[in-house]
Amino acid sequence: MINRKRLFWATTAIVGTLAGAGAASAQSTGTQATEVDEIVVTGARGPRSIDGAIVAENVGKSRSTITQEYIATQAAGQSINEVLNLVPGMNFTNNDPYGSSGGNIRLHGFDGNRIAQTFDGMPLNDSGNYALYTNQQLDSELIDRATVNTGTTDADSPSASATGGTINISSITPTEEFGGWVKGSLGDFNYKRIMGLVNTGAVGPWGTRAWLAYSDQSYDKFKGIGDLGKIQYNAKVYQPIRDNGDFVSLAAHWNRNRNNNYNGPNLFRNADGSLGSTADTSPFGWNVDFVPTYTAPTFRNGVADVDSNGTSYWGLRVNPSDTGNLRGQSRFTLAEGLIFTFDPSFQYVLANGGSQQTTLTETNAVLRGSKTTGGVDLNGDGDTLDTVRVMAPSNTHTQRYGINSSLIWNVNDDHSLRLAYTLDWARHRQTGAYGTIDFSNPSEPRFSNYFGGRNGETITNLDGYDLRGRDRLSYAELNQVAFEYRGKFIDDHLRLSLGVRAPFFKRDMNQNCYSAKGSSSVACTTQTTTVSPNSTSKYTYYRIGTSTTDYIAPYSREKTFDDILPNLNAVWRFDGASSVYFSYAESLTLPRTDNLYTVLYNTNGELISPILDPETSKTYDAGYRYQTGTLIASANVWYTQFQNRILSAYDPETNISTDRNVGDVDMMGFDAQLGYSPIESLSFYASASYNDSEIQDDYRSSSSTTIPVGGKSLVETPDWTFVLSAKYETGPLSAGIQAKYVGERWLTDVNDLAVPSYTVVNADARFDLGYFGFEGTNIQINVTNLLDEEYFGSLGTGLDANSSLYANQGPPRTIQASVRYAF
Repeated sequence: MINRKRLFWATTAIVGTLAGAGAASAQSTGTQATEVDEIVVTGARGPRSIDGAIVAENVGKSRSTITQEYIATQAAGQSINEVLNLVPGMNFTNNDPYGSSGGNIRLHGFDGNRIAQTFDGMPLNDSGNYALYTNQQLDSELIDRATVNTGTTDADSPSASATGGTINISSITPTEEFGGWVKGSLGDFNYKRIMGLVNTGAVGPWGTRAWLAYSDQSYDKFKGIGDLGKIQYNAKVYQPIRDNGDFVSLAAHWNRNRNNNYNGPNLFRNADGSLGSTADTSPFGWNVDFVPTYTAPTFRNGVADVDSNGTSYWGLRVNPSDTGNLRGQSRFTLAEGLIFTFDPSFQYVLANGGSQQTTLTETNAVLRGSKTTGGVDLNGDGDTLDTVRVMAPSNTHTQRYGINSSLIWNVNDDHSLRLAYTLDWARHRQTGAYGTIDFSNPSEPRFSNYFGGRNGETITNLDGYDLRGRDRLSYAELNQVAFEYRGKFIDDHLRLSLGVRAPFFKRDMNQNCYSAKGSSSVACTTQTTTVSPNSTSKYTYYRIGTSTTDYIAPYSREKTFDDILPNLNAVWRFDGASSVYFSYAESLTLPRTDNLYTVLYNTNGELISPILDPETSKTYDAGYRYQTGTLIASANVWYTQFQNRILSAYDPETNISTDRNVGDVDMMGFDAQLGYSPIESLSFYASASYNDSEIQDDYRSSSSTTIPVGGKSLVETPDWTFVLSAKYETGPLSAGIQAKYVGERWLTDVNDLAVPSYTVVNADARFDLGYFGFEGTNIQINVTNLLDEEYFGSLGTGLDANSSLYANQGPPRTIQASVRYAF
C-alpha cells in the first residue's frame, strides 16, 4: 500500500534548517540544474509535501506546486488546469465535468492568452494568438508535478506571452523496474475511459528506461445532444549518464479530440438591474443548448429552394483538433562545475472551431468571381437558384521548433552563473477552404470533413478558385538570451538571484486575401476590383465588386519587437522553519497575429498596424513561509503594473475602431495557502486569494463614444477565492473533500453587470488493494460538484450590459468510478 510516512520529514528541527522544493518544479532543464538542492533525511528525498497538495518551496518568488500524489486523487482524464484550481491566485472554469471541452483561466486577473504555460519546458501557448487549449494537454496520470508562478517567470522562460505569470507541467520519468498498470473508468453522461502504461525498466548495457502509455475516453455532453472523444498516445525514453544527474531523454505526445460544442445562455440586465439569463426562459431550462433538430432542405430543379435553418444545429457545431509534439531534455557535465543543458522540441497542430458554416446563394458574387452572370449548382439539383448551406471552417496548421539551452558555471558552492539561449520558431498557416455538408440524411446533416476543403472536397467558383474564408501564412520567431547570477550569503541565510532576459521577436506576415481597411476582416475572392477614390499617390485602396469598403491588396510585411526584462529575487532564511522573500520581475505579451493583420496605410504610404507597443508588466512580490514536517504555510502580497493593454478602441486619426494600446491597469492582492497534517492519517489544505484591479484610463470606442472604464475592475476576475480541503486515511480506505468559493465576477468593462459568487464541492474516495498485497491496485470514486450547484463558469464579456453577453453553465453533479490494476 502507499505509505504516507515517506512523505513526511521525521524531525521538524532538522527540516526547518533545510532548503525546500527541488528542481523538479522548474520549467526547463537549465532552471532545474540551477535550482537543484536535494537533501536526504531519514530516507526521504526531495521536497516536503502534504499529500501532494502543497510542496515546500525555497525560491524567492511566489510559487505553488502540486504533485502526482494529489493529482491521482482527482477525476480520471481531468484537465491539469482544473486540478490546479486549488492554487491561490488562480481560477479555472471547466466547461464540462471531464475537461475535454476546455475552460478559461484567470491568474491574478490575467487571462490565458497572457499566461505562459510550458510542458517539460516547451511553450504550449498558441504561436499566433497565445491561447491555451487545456483539453489537449497531457493525461494527468503522466504528470509528475505542476507549478504555478503568479506574476513572475523563470530567467529562461521561452514565452512571448507571460505578463500574468507561468504554469509549468513536468512529465513522469521512467522507472528502473519493469511494470505498469491498466485503468478503466465509468461515469455519468455515458463516460468511458481506458488507459494503460508500461514501464520497460532499466534495459541494455546503459540502463536505458522507457514508458509507453495510451488512453481513450468518450462521453456525452452533460446537456443537449452530442459527444466528446479523445485519444492520446504518449511515450518517454530516459538515458542516465553517469551518476551525477546527467541524462538524455526524448518524449512524444499525440492527442486527437473530436468534440461537439456546448452552447451557453445569453446574459442581460433585468429592468431592476439584476442579472437575467436565457437559461431561465429557454424551453430547455437550465440545459439550454444548440437546436436538436434540422429541417430537411428541399432540392428541386427550377425552384429557388432556401435552407432556412440557422447555424445552431448541434450536429454542425464541432471542435476537432490533432496535436502532437516531441520533447527532448538533456544535461551534460562538461567539467567540474560546468553544466550544459539542451532541450529541443517540435510541435504539430491542426485544429478549427467556431460556427464553421454559412449559406451561399448559388449566384453569389464570390461564386461568380470575375463573371457577371451564371452561378454554381451547389446542391446538384440542376439549377443555380438556391441558397445552400456549406462548411466555412477556420483551420490553423502549425509546425513549431524550439530550443531552450543553458550553460551553467558553478563557481563554487555559493555562487553560480548561467547563460541561456532560447529559440521558438513557428510556421503558422491559417486557412478557411470551404467544404461540403453531407445531406445524405437531410434532417441530420454532418460536415463531409472535419477540416472542410483542406482535407476534403472543395467548393470552386466559376474562375476555378477554391472558396475560402481566410488565407494567410505567418512565421513567428523568438530569439532570446538570458543571464542569471545566483549567490548564497551570510552562512546561507540569504539567497539572491539576479537575472535579465532579452527577447527579440519577429513576425513575418503574408496575407493572401484583400484586407478591409483598419479591420481583421478579409475578402478572399476573384471578383473584379477597382481603385478606391480614397487612394492617394502614396497608397492604393481597392473596392471589390459593388462594395464601398476600402480594401488593401494581398501583402507581406514584417514586424519586430525587442525588450530587456530584468528579474530579481531574494530569500532570507531564519534559523528554524521561517523564511521571507521578495521578487521583482518584468514581463511582456507581444501583439497577436490578429492584432498585426489589422492594417491600414499611414500618410506616408506605409502599411502599419495600429498596435504600437507590446503589453508589459512589472510585478512586485513579498512573502513569508513557514515550513516544517507537518505544516507548510505561506502568505504574500503582490502589486502589478500592467501597461499598454490592447483592446478594440477608436482611433481618431484614422476614424476606425480597431485593436490598439489603450492604457494601464494597476493590480494588487494577497495570496495565502496552508497544508497541515496533525497526525499521519489526516491532512488539511486551505488557500485564500484577494485580487483588486483598477483600470487607469477611459477609452473611445467611436468618434462620439467614450467608454468610462477608468477606475473600474477587470472582467471575469473574482475579488475573493477560498479553498478548503481535508483528507483522511484508515487502513485501505482514504477519502477527501474539497470546496472552492469563487466571488462575484464582472461581465462588463464598465462594471454594470456581474455574475454571482458560487461554491463547488468535490469529493473522492479510494479503496487501496495494496493493503492486501496488490501494490498500486485500487478502486476510486470521484464526485464533482457534489451539491449540484448551478453557476456560470466561463464568461463571454463585453463593454456594457447592452453588449452581447453569454456564459457557459458550470457542469452539474457528476459521479465517476475507476479501477486501476498494477503489475
